[in-house]
Amino acid sequence: MCGICGFLYFDNRPVDSKLAERMSDVQKHRGPDQSGVYSGPGIALAHRRLSIIDLASGRQPLSNENEKVWITYNGEIYNFEDLNRMLAGKHRFRTRCDTETIVHLYEQYPEDFVSMLRGMFAFAVWDESAKTLILARDRVGKKPLYYYLDNEKLVFASEIKSLLSHGNLDLEIDQQSVSDYISLGYIPAPKSIYRRIRKVRPGHYLKVTGQNVREICYWDIRFREDNHPTEAEWIEQFLEQFEEAIRIRFMSEVPLGAFLSGGVDSSAVVAMMSRIMDQPVRTATIGFNEDKFDESGYAREIAKFLQTDHYERTVTPDKIGVIEKLVWHYDEPYSDSSALPTYYVSKVARECVTVALSGDGGDENFAGYRRYLFDVRENKVRRMLPYGFRKWIFGPLGMLYPKMDWAPRVFRARSTFQSLSYDPVEGYFETMSIFRRDDKAQILSRDLTAGLKDYSTRDVFRSHYNSAGTDDPLSRIQYLDIKTYLTDDILTKVDRASMAVSLEVRCPLLDHKLMELLARMPSSLKLRGSTGKHLFKKAMESYLPGNTINRTKMGFGVPLAEWFRSGIRDFARAYIIDREDPFLSGSFISKIWKQHQSGVRDRSSQLWNVLMFRLWMERFGTTGGRL
Repeated sequence: MCGICGFLYFDNRPVDSKLAERMSDVQKHRGPDQSGVYSGPGIALAHRRLSIIDLASGRQPLSNENEKVWITYNGEIYNFEDLNRMLAGKHRFRTRCDTETIVHLYEQYPEDFVSMLRGMFAFAVWDESAKTLILARDRVGKKPLYYYLDNEKLVFASEIKSLLSHGNLDLEIDQQSVSDYISLGYIPAPKSIYRRIRKVRPGHYLKVTGQNVREICYWDIRFREDNHPTEAEWIEQFLEQFEEAIRIRFMSEVPLGAFLSGGVDSSAVVAMMSRIMDQPVRTATIGFNEDKFDESGYAREIAKFLQTDHYERTVTPDKIGVIEKLVWHYDEPYSDSSALPTYYVSKVARECVTVALSGDGGDENFAGYRRYLFDVRENKVRRMLPYGFRKWIFGPLGMLYPKMDWAPRVFRARSTFQSLSYDPVEGYFETMSIFRRDDKAQILSRDLTAGLKDYSTRDVFRSHYNSAGTDDPLSRIQYLDIKTYLTDDILTKVDRASMAVSLEVRCPLLDHKLMELLARMPSSLKLRGSTGKHLFKKAMESYLPGNTINRTKMGFGVPLAEWFRSGIRDFARAYIIDREDPFLSGSFISKIWKQHQSGVRDRSSQLWNVLMFRLWMERFGTTGGRL
């Protein structure tokens, strides 16, 4: 994997190539093997390389034959050999790398070339003759791409910290993004924490000619149920596409393996890899001393069953050191605590491989999250009872019923009553929110609340929900999750945690052809009764033991509740209680801190949200932390 960056000055002023080098060097962890810079009038492209294929000649930035088209690129194009055969005779290839494929494909098909790529990618193509810059990102956002735009320039990079190295940027914090973060724990695209820094949206590319910037959508997933195949035929189609998605991801000239948690997703990936490969798969897992969070035993069982070359480490987290390290790597506020174990398992995998396949995407594609089941059940009640009745009955019940954070969700009637009093979008938004409606109103400062005016993060969800192109309730929230939670939480987590140790992660369950197939699969084959991933599990019965397929899903988490009462208590207090910022209410934060320390409420996810925001403010926010 790699790190890319560069800038375009609209007045064609001379550029400082040393500045591009400094921007690139900030991302050295993304590409420790090589670096390079191209500069011309008004343009600079820079690159940090993690060598995976064509180790000898894949140096970037790379150009076409006459040096009129240049590229800096991060990712893997799995169909590049097929594309090269299609382009043969029309262009002369000087390397064996997929980077050159993109350049020649752009020359041949400038309007359609991005949609012809199969893989994960973020890249910048500079066309000197047309004075046009293309910034493109893969279909689901596996690879990041940020840009800053003002009247004088456009600056882009894989990570925000690289943009900050350019200097001369307006770094005003986006109030809406703060609100989004407090609700979700991440900032949904295209926004970033800074008002002028944006994310290229997945499935889109920017075409920049002069000061004219056009955003073009080249792909979107569409849920269209095809009821003709039988369940057995669906299994056959899925397995064929799944095997192909894994096979093409073997493309590598460096050691390749897989993450293995012992859950059905990663186990299925490793099982299919074992079927294809003629040698044992190298697998990596981590264990924790806390039994509640330790899956290493399950991973060990699967490793033995599939006869993998298994690497396992029991980690005692250097909590404070790694927390501070991750704040730097994530660049903007981000509070999914599973970033810590993801960092550790990436570190273990890097001991034996440079490329690792993962099981990410199984839950989104096959409706594996338990929240999907609850949402489907709640929507059945919504359809039976008019909105006015639900609001009048369930709203007051949600206010009166005691809060029971310790109970399984099925017994948390307060949350269920509150959700039933909302429409489907707001109900799901509340399910996904760290600070639900009542708490959200109290955690934001008065100044921030006033600045937000009528803005609500809920409207981000509503926009995607209404764009899903289907009336099926389950498919609509799958689409919503693909556009928000998958891209800006899950894939952000994996990219930053793995790139922190220079590890490339590939996600076969997020192959776009496989996703398109599964989007046509009826919802009843995904969520069957109370069981998610119905067809996925049926398909894997011949490959995995039954106890692996049917065991209860474990979250990939850490014991936050205990940490806040012991392991990081003093460290967290220094940021959560003893400091202030202009965005959050100190009095409400003190209230939830006391509730958690007394054991009255489990406020750990909310306190972690605040802690990661304050740590980000300490590291980055002072440059632009004004309302």
